[in-house]
Amino acid sequence: MIEMPDPVSDRRALVAVDLGAESCRVSLLQWDCDEPRIRLLHRIPNGPVEHDGKLRWPLERILAGVDEGLRKAAAAAPEGIRSIAVDGWAVDYLRLDSDGRAVEAPFCYRDERTVAAKAAADALISADEIFASTGAQPLRINTVYQLVADAQAGMDARISWILLPEYVLYRLGGRRVAEYTNATHTGLVDIETGDWSRPVFERLGLAMEAASPIVPAGTIIGKVCGELASLPAFADTVLIAPACHDTASAIAAIAGEMEHAAYIVSGTWSLVGTVVEKPVTSAEAMLAGFTNQGAAAGGYCFHTNVNGMWLVKQCLDHWCGDGRAIELPALVATAAEIVSIPGTVDVDAPSLLLAGEMPVRINQELRRAGFDAIADVPGNEAVFARVIFASLARRYAQVLRNLESLTARSFQRIVILGGGSRNALLRRLTEESTGLPVIVGEAEGSTLGNFAVQLAFARAEGVTLPASIRGWAARLAKNAS
Repeated sequence: MIEMPDPVSDRRALVAVDLGAESCRVSLLQWDCDEPRIRLLHRIPNGPVEHDGKLRWPLERILAGVDEGLRKAAAAAPEGIRSIAVDGWAVDYLRLDSDGRAVEAPFCYRDERTVAAKAAADALISADEIFASTGAQPLRINTVYQLVADAQAGMDARISWILLPEYVLYRLGGRRVAEYTNATHTGLVDIETGDWSRPVFERLGLAMEAASPIVPAGTIIGKVCGELASLPAFADTVLIAPACHDTASAIAAIAGEMEHAAYIVSGTWSLVGTVVEKPVTSAEAMLAGFTNQGAAAGGYCFHTNVNGMWLVKQCLDHWCGDGRAIELPALVATAAEIVSIPGTVDVDAPSLLLAGEMPVRINQELRRAGFDAIADVPGNEAVFARVIFASLARRYAQVLRNLESLTARSFQRIVILGGGSRNALLRRLTEESTGLPVIVGEAEGSTLGNFAVQLAFARAEGVTLPASIRGWAARLAKNAS
């Protein structure tokens, strides 16, 4: 058993690695007069890359960036580094050979190989059954359907696989695990037992021995090994599986009570929901698109996926390719001055989930809704942005009405986290559409929650106390403001 020093007496630094779909970040927590201070040390641009018609993540670039960030952390922390924890986006994974090396770069969840895979899986076990047994909304991007796609491509189901954040920890010297909050996104975890669902594995022809053992958030899974261990700062550094899913980490960073609060984690996706003590697996919840995912501090993150800043990023990429380089802050500021727009769109329309030609896709959805299209010419970029933000706010209001009905709660506030929390226009439109005050949470909530779980660690088996996580989150947020 690896013992974890008490954070009150051990004043070594901590490192949080946050793997994002747009960028990956390495942050350092150090102590200043007994108060924890966080600073970003390294940011790695990220995004899926198309190769041979397949969409994959640039694994080598991500890993090299993480290594560079960790070396910067070692240089910045002469007092030594107590622990490293990694969180990231869910559902994507790597296959490992018999020597524990990655077989190939991981597929991106947006790759369309899962369209046929989900159709094949639905013939073996219905989406209703998947939701009732796992609590996970049966989305085609889920790990379960990606594994079926692997089988369709002829891959041996017995080849080990590991989710991406846990793989980074494994590569640094940790044992192979699946952290609970992240595992619940696979669509393969039994909602009652919290372990892998043997019936789902067997009915889909998947191999349970290929999956990693599930461990709770806060589990120590080893110590830093290899080249990094030769650096003095990493001589005795433990590796912790925090809430490895970045959304669970972000929600762990909310310091206040959640009884009458909803959250919006606004990034590439918008996750709109609340924390519940028991899972909600009714037919109504499934039809409304909700899912039940493990929460770091106990209970479940009950939310639905809504499209997010992906829409704006895709527009910016399109305009940049057209010779119109526009910065997001300037675009938001100009959009705030727009007086009228042709209408709003369904941000979750299937066409708006795909990459490329986003202004064209938005115009198609405007026409489908009976509105005029927007001329995609210089000067109209802010009109597109205002349509996107108004459409997101409208969708948030719809989701919150469903959420109140499904949970029998009445919300008094919305906490918005993630990069979208910086968007004053989106916040204002959300308040107007929902009639609720919007509280700005931490833009880097995943990093803050990652650190909160590390600091709240109670014992080596990975038991954490919800009150302790919330307490550390409040303390970290106060020092970050």
